[in-house]
Parts: sequence; structure tokens; C-alpha cells
Amino acid sequence: MKQLLIVEDDRDLSRGLCLALKDQELQIIPCFDLKSARAQLASCKLDLVLLDINLPDGSGLALLHEIKSKSDLPVILLTANDTEMDVVTGLEYGADDYITKPFSLAILRARVKTQLRHGTHGTAPTSKPLAIGGYRFDFEHMAFFKGDTAIELSKTEQKLLRLLVENRGVTLSRAVLLDRIWTDSADFVDENALSVTVKRLRDKLDAGQYIKTVYGLGYVWVVKRDE
Repeated sequence: MKQLLIVEDDRDLSRGLCLALKDQELQIIPCFDLKSARAQLASCKLDLVLLDINLPDGSGLALLHEIKSKSDLPVILLTANDTEMDVVTGLEYGADDYITKPFSLAILRARVKTQLRHGTHGTAPTSKPLAIGGYRFDFEHMAFFKGDTAIELSKTEQKLLRLLVENRGVTLSRAVLLDRIWTDSADFVDENALSVTVKRLRDKLDAGQYIKTVYGLGYVWVVKRDE
């Protein structure tokens, strides 16, 4: 049985989330503050965290940062729809997805299902490290370098990078990227999430000369003549 931790201080909303996600194959653990959430994280083997940003004893972003600095446990953020910077910061810290309030229960269930299906217990196909220009990308071991400098990438950024470099020279449409990165829930993903992820990946790698926007179409990893 998989375990889902819901960290939401609004008790009525928390009860609603528990009812909406109730499943005989899923154990749901509700928490209402950071302190209790940290206790559950320390004592339970979790498969997914549904995390509100605004909590009574601090920011959920701080907990997200703690989680992602130690593991690749999937985290979905719950945010108010007027906190765009929270979304950007959350994606930068490694959030796997986000849902803005108010939200559709159908969207919620689809996104939770997606993360549980493709979360930490899934196995990725093996691949050899890839060298492009001054970069080295080892997707199997999640190790990424520019020269000798290691670069930390979120799971979503890794998916995007892999799609781009494995299709070098080919423009990938926004629709294709949304479908491949957010499998099974692309119809529910705000396209801004893709724009933010592309920007973060481009900035982290300092790869403006490689990751190009093809306006009106999508994105491409440019092939250099000498590579």
C-alpha cells in the first residue's frame, strides 16, 4: 500500500482532500503544520507529499527544500492562484507539480495518480553518459556537469533535458513536451509550468546557446557544427 502525506492547515479542506483521494490501495496521512509533517517524514516510508505553502508554523517551501535536499520523494504543491513567485520558487526547489486553489477534484486525482505511478519507485531506462560540448549528462545516476561543476536538477528538469538532448536538432512542440513530461495529466497542466521549467533549466546549465525557443512551435537543443 502506498502512503500519501497531506500537509494542509485548513482542516475542512484537508478532510475534503482525504475523501476525494480515498482509495483502498492508498493510505492517507493528514498533517496540519510543519512540525507534525516533519515527524511523519522521519517515521514513515512515504510515496508522495501534497504540500500547502502557507502553514501556521512556517512556509511549506522550507519543508520542500528539506525534502529535496535529502531525497527524490515526489511533492505536489498547493498554492493560491495569486502567488506566482511561490510557484516559481517551488519549481526551483524541485517540486514535481503544483495545483492552484481553487482546484478541480478531477485534476487533483489525476495529478496525484500520475506522481504515484511515476514517482520514486518507478525504474527509468538505463543509458550511457552523454557528452555535448562542455557538458556531461548521466541520467541513470542523475549526475550533470558543466565542465567540472556539478549542477543539481529537479526531476522535472531532468525529464525536459533528456527529451531535448535525445532529440538534438529537432524542435519539440509545447504539446509534446507537456505530454511527455507530465505523463497522464498534460491536459490539466498550466502551460506556464513548461515555460518556467525551460527557463530554470536554461539558467542552471547556462545553456542559452543550446536551448532555443522556436516561437510559435516549441523548443530545440541546437546542434553545433563542431559537435
